[in-house]
Amino acid sequence: MDDKNFTFEKITSDLTSHIRLNKSFMIWMAFLGGGLLVTLYAYMLQLRDGLGVAGVRDYVSWGIYLANFVFFVASSLIGMLISAVIGLMGMKWINPITRIAEIIAIGFSAVAGLVIVMDMGRPERLAYVFIYGRFQSPILWDVTVITTYFVLSFLLYFLPMIPDLSISKRLENIPSWLRKIYKICSLNWANKPEQNQVIHRSVRILLILLIPAALSIHTVTSWLFAVTSRAGWDSTIFGPYFVTGAFVAGCAAVIIAMFFFRNNYKLHDYLTDRHFNNMGKLLVLVSVVYLYFNFNEFLVPGYKLKRADAIHLDALLTGHHALLFWLVQIGGLVIPIILLFIRKMRKPLPLLIISIVMIIAAWFKRYIIVIPTQEHPFLPVQHVPLNFKIYTPTLVEILITLFSFFLLLTIITLLSKFFPVIPMCETAKDKGIENIKCE
Repeated sequence: MDDKNFTFEKITSDLTSHIRLNKSFMIWMAFLGGGLLVTLYAYMLQLRDGLGVAGVRDYVSWGIYLANFVFFVASSLIGMLISAVIGLMGMKWINPITRIAEIIAIGFSAVAGLVIVMDMGRPERLAYVFIYGRFQSPILWDVTVITTYFVLSFLLYFLPMIPDLSISKRLENIPSWLRKIYKICSLNWANKPEQNQVIHRSVRILLILLIPAALSIHTVTSWLFAVTSRAGWDSTIFGPYFVTGAFVAGCAAVIIAMFFFRNNYKLHDYLTDRHFNNMGKLLVLVSVVYLYFNFNEFLVPGYKLKRADAIHLDALLTGHHALLFWLVQIGGLVIPIILLFIRKMRKPLPLLIISIVMIIAAWFKRYIIVIPTQEHPFLPVQHVPLNFKIYTPTLVEILITLFSFFLLLTIITLLSKFFPVIPMCETAKDKGIENIKCE
């Protein structure tokens, strides 16, 4: 649609029309609620019976819980890439996507902090990490940077939305409790120059702070592995390797969210084919960089081929994990990169399919990072059952892992359903509308 056909009233109407309690929303929330109850029951079994109900054992002590943790931490970094890096570069096309990216960042970072609790046999002792935390422990670093990143992401989501909340409190056909929330959260916004200046400066400071916080969150996560001398983890490039992989997973998550919001919230005029095309270009860019780090990660140990590295690489390339490894590398990275170079593949529907494949592959990539290394310990494995040697997730473990995804979808659904997913006042300014009534 031509920008001349946009008015401020049309923009506010279009971007708030989804804020209502309709039947499809209630059915979706009932489904998520049922999923949460079932998976919480599985966690109660683990609390009652201990971690023995999971597939983790003495040798493979980190299972899909830790793979899931790394995946959630990774995907949350997209808020930094979209809002901070591209936003600070002044690329205007990214403006309608920034709030979606922050929703993804909030959801993934919030759940990442809970996911690590699933791997704890005594979760009631979590407070000891803060009370008796040692600076030498990477776990303390991880908890600190995740909390910091979540707070920064939430502030970057909330502060620019204050003018939109002031508009939304006047909406009709919304529950009174929601109108009260809008009124409280709008903080008596009156669209005064000094108020705009405070928000502008605050957001800019947060964007600058977000970059080192985001790089720290996944670099520190990589150190949980890299500070050991295990073959497969003993790598000096794990920091950038994890960060670039995080951008791939995050971009795919944002594209999936964009497609859903565009079709279900009728946002075709605001999330256009141009936005999907540009996100496709961004996805292929970070994927190519990630492909390089994947190549480097296996080339160097393969060239030196120490005994432990040889055993590990053999398990990945031709052994027990070979099928999953090649599916992840070729099907989840190489083929999508080739397809994304074709312009037609960067249309909304093809890009959605590619993104779904890539984000599933991203999760299994974390599985490949976490599990195979532990199946080849330094000490000989003697006189132990087979399930101590080869890791296999149990049903309880899978259900508890699914809990994190149900919780993630619940957070994203609530944030996107009851608040505008695209900035209204900023969109009006981008369309050249001068008589903006953001008050």
